[in-house]
Order: sequence, then structure tokens, then C-alpha cells
Amino acid sequence: MIDIKLIRDNPELVRENIKKKFQDAKLPLVDEVMELDRKHRAAIQEASDLRAARNTLSKQVGMLMGQAKKDPSKLEEAEAVKAQVKANADRLAELEVLEGEYAQEIRSRMMLIPNIIDPSVPIGESDEYNVEVQRFGDPVVPDYEIPYHTQIMERLDGIDMDSAGRVSGNGFYYLMGDIARLHEGVLAYARDFMIDKGFTFCVPPFMIRGAVVEGVMSQTEMDAMMYKIEGEDLYLIGTSEHSMIGKFIDQIIPEAKLPQTLTSYSPCFRKEKGAHGIEERGVYRIHQFEKQEMVVVCKPEESMDWYEKMWRYSVELFRSLEIPVRQLECCSGDLADLKVKSCDIEAWSPRQQKYFEVCSCSNLGDAQARRLKMRVKGEDGKMYLPHTLNNTVVAPPRMLIAFLENHLQADGSITIPEALQPYMGGKAVLTPKN
Repeated sequence: MIDIKLIRDNPELVRENIKKKFQDAKLPLVDEVMELDRKHRAAIQEASDLRAARNTLSKQVGMLMGQAKKDPSKLEEAEAVKAQVKANADRLAELEVLEGEYAQEIRSRMMLIPNIIDPSVPIGESDEYNVEVQRFGDPVVPDYEIPYHTQIMERLDGIDMDSAGRVSGNGFYYLMGDIARLHEGVLAYARDFMIDKGFTFCVPPFMIRGAVVEGVMSQTEMDAMMYKIEGEDLYLIGTSEHSMIGKFIDQIIPEAKLPQTLTSYSPCFRKEKGAHGIEERGVYRIHQFEKQEMVVVCKPEESMDWYEKMWRYSVELFRSLEIPVRQLECCSGDLADLKVKSCDIEAWSPRQQKYFEVCSCSNLGDAQARRLKMRVKGEDGKMYLPHTLNNTVVAPPRMLIAFLENHLQADGSITIPEALQPYMGGKAVLTPKN
């Protein structure tokens, strides 16, 4: 959510940003907000004037009632002023209701207006216009067949989707044996990797209230992703970023406590609506998975430096596991409304002979802070809004696809990179059982 002062002072900038995001249907919102804001401020001013007049009129009534004891003609004048006091009180009550209504109408529209994107963001209508920035590691296509990832897992007795379908339906899985251990090993390695970078490890709540959901994401994202707990004001998190940023709702953070650098583990729950192609079956798009996340809350002037650090951490981690990756800059039309700038880290798939998303790094500016009423108290005592950023460290289901495909040998075995071996009980190779 942007600052309403920006709409008051520079509505054309806001309109141009909406056009850059190819959301022209939202253009009328700018004029609607400006008109509602004018009415809101007028109501506030009129109410303020009435409160000031109330004190004056009350004193006048008291004075006239005192004079009426000696001069009965003053009684009629006092009654007239009393009537004015009542009329003003009735109008003030109306204005207080209007103030709340106008504020709610403004907020509901402001929540739909996209954040101002960074000038460096490429302009494009959809992810087809995302721009490859650089590659890390050489993508290799071996001279032997790379089976579909669930087939690789099945050869290791590592997955049971049939049983999961009977128990929970489509979009779920049982991981077994070495694959389950690999899944947990990758998470533990990612946790320690981020701790070594100076991040504080955290296990957050896996359910959050509606006010936090509204604070961290757009209504469109919420409808597409979140599962709501029936009969309660609670939602299952789609990523631990939600509860990690929500940790600071309604809080004043001392400037000396910045930056807040946190890495969190959580299960994640997502609706994943819609049909997907064959390559997005298996464990690519699922309703439940686990993830290690990184979150930063920092001073505004430091957020772009943190953005660069965070996506590079992802690259470093994947390269330490000998997986080739590339950085893909997200275009304007592919950015969620709260994001200022975002990039994906994509891993190489030897099977598909292309890259696919495994991490998403985002700078959200002060949008989440404004929605959640997060503030920082500077050393000078002044308050300001921090910037928030998030990035995937690893989400093992997708990461496992990249790992298995890139480490599969001709005999069906899976090599374990040296960095991960301590998390696999010292194993250097996983041998197929089927």
C-alpha cells in the first residue's frame, strides 16, 4: 500500500505506475481516492470546528442561565443556544460516522493500488517478458535418460503418492527412506547456511489472523493461496514470510535493532488452483510442503543492498550443492502488487533442458510496514516505516527435483555433494533399490 500523500501530491506518477503494471482497470481508483480523501479531510475539519464551538457555546449557555435569574428575557436566548449545542452535537455524531466510513472506503481502494515499482524493473505484461540477468554454473545434459522426478524417487523407494491420494487427495505425498532424509537434510543444511550468514533462526506460528494476512499480501494472492480455518479468524500460512513479517504488527522497532535478519522454517499450505502441465505434477505443485525462508526488516536506504545480498545467498547455496542456476529479473506485469522489485532464482533441469523457479527474492519497500502499522523510532526520536524483504532459501519439493536430476548417474544412483554429506549420515551416494 502506497502513502496517500503520494496520490495527493503526484497522482500522475501513481497512474503511470498502474499503466506500467498493465492494470488499467485500476486507474479510476486514483480519482476515487482523491475525492474520498477530500471529503474525509473536510469532515475532519468540520468536526474539529464543531468541537471548538461546543466549548464556546457551553460557556455561553452557562452565562445566559446565570443572567436569566435576574433577567428572565435571557432564558429564551439561553434555550436558543442550547438548541444550537444539540444541533451541533447531532451533526458531530454524523461526521464521526462519516469519518470512519470515508477512512474505510479510502483504505479499501488503497489496498488495490499497486506499489510503485523500482525504475530498474523491466516493463512487460507477463512472465514472458522476464529478463535473464546471469547464469551460475554450466547446465549439463547427460547422454543418458533423465526420468521424471517421481520415477527417480520410486526407484529409491522414496515416495508414495497413491497412499497420500487415498489419505488426503491429490496434491499430497509420502516421502520415505533416503528421499525423506534428503528432504530434511537439505532443510537442515539451509538452516545452518543462513545462520552462518548471521541470520537468527526462528520457527514461527503456522496459522495467522486475518489482519496479518491483509497486511502481508494482496486480496488476489490471498484468494488464490490461503486456506481459512472454518469458524475462526485464522489462516494456514502459505509461506513463513507471512508470520515472520506479521511478528512486527503494531510494533515500534528501535532503530538500533535494525536490520532484523531472520531465517525461518515452516510447513506451507497452498490451494494451488488451476490445471498444470505434466512437468508441474508430482511434487512440483502441491498443497503442503516445507520451506526455509529468509526475511529482512531494514532501513529504507539499505533495502536494495539487502536485496542483492539475499538473492546471491540463494545462488551460493545452490552452487554449493552443485546445481546450476540463473537469475531472472521479474518484469512489471509479473510483480505482485506489494512488490517494488523481484527476481527468481531458477535451477537447471536436465530432463526439461530448461530452468525452473526454485527461489523468489522480493523487496516490498514500505508497503507491508504501512499495512501492518510497523514503525521504527530513529535516534532523533522521529518515526518512519521500515522496508521488508523476503527470499526462499530452499523449498525442498522443487529443490529435490533439481537436486535429483542434476545428481542422477547413469546407473540410477544419486551422488551427494560434500557439503550435504554430514546431513545424510556421511553417505556420498544413494543407491536405487528398484
